[in-house]
Amino acid sequence: MSSIEISTASSSAPPLPIKGIWPTIRSYILWQHERGTLHYDIMVTLILIFVFFAPRIINFNDEPGSSNQHPAGVVVNSNGAAGLLYQIDVSTLATGNAALSDKLLQVIKPISGDVTITRYEAVSDGKGRVKEYRVWVKRTP
Repeated sequence: MSSIEISTASSSAPPLPIKGIWPTIRSYILWQHERGTLHYDIMVTLILIFVFFAPRIINFNDEPGSSNQHPAGVVVNSNGAAGLLYQIDVSTLATGNAALSDKLLQVIKPISGDVTITRYEAVSDGKGRVKEYRVWVKRTP
């Protein structure tokens, strides 16, 4: 009879791919590779791919909200005594049937928040047409 030998020495076959992939993933997560190595370059490349391409694929809902500001045609000056003086161009006022003070507040509120109008006056050009309004406001406490 012939005897069968069983070898306990490890074979020179490469390890299974699954067995070797988890330690590699773990080392990437724990950032265990030195600069200049292949694995470090792979980690940095993966991060850059995520940073530049994720916003195109994933909707992060991070668009800026709509703004009701009127950047052109509004000049704000301090009036002393805790008040502000606005010079508002007629073209920035909303059209419609609302009262003039309400239209002026629609322009002022996005800039200064809650304020009350103490008075306002129309400024006319040489032909008598209203070109802007001067509005004095006080901040509400």
